[in-house]
Amino acid sequence: MPVDVADLVVAARDGDRHAFDELVRATYVETYTLAYRLTGNEEDARDVVQEAYLRAYKGLKRFRGDAQFSTWMYRITANCASTFLGRRQRNRCEELTEDLSTRDERPAASPEVQAEATALRERLQVALRALPPKLRAVVILRDVYDLPHEAIAAELGISESAAKVRLHRARKKLRDDLFARPSEEQAHAV
Repeated sequence: MPVDVADLVVAARDGDRHAFDELVRATYVETYTLAYRLTGNEEDARDVVQEAYLRAYKGLKRFRGDAQFSTWMYRITANCASTFLGRRQRNRCEELTEDLSTRDERPAASPEVQAEATALRERLQVALRALPPKLRAVVILRDVYDLPHEAIAAELGISESAAKVRLHRARKKLRDDLFARPSEEQAHAV
């Protein structure tokens, strides 16, 4: 039986702790996936998700329902990840661990196409992790979660123009990293 998230939000806002637990179960995978994409490793993603749900629980009475609960959670998660990554950057204790699955599940893809797609996804994940956290957050929120510039700007506490500029810079950096031509020295080494 599908869970009616809107009903759970209303019940949780009225103080029903079980309803909030159900909200967490209903949105955990999406929230965790965003946190993982923003932080780049499982342990950090779990910390971000825990903080995000704590903030959501404390702020649930302020949730007006103008957007979907999942969209609200994306915003909270992105904020928590930004705070987390900023703190980690200051402490310089960055750690990278295993990647998300990069296997292409489409049955029609040939092994060669799947291998190329997997290699490209792996290069993209490496390039995403190499982006500064501010650029990474914008490109993930826009290109993966399809949030509008206005929502990204509001969530990150920047202007809409700044969100667009950061997205442009992030995409350019990704394009440069993914499709860089080998240097003359590298070309001669082959």
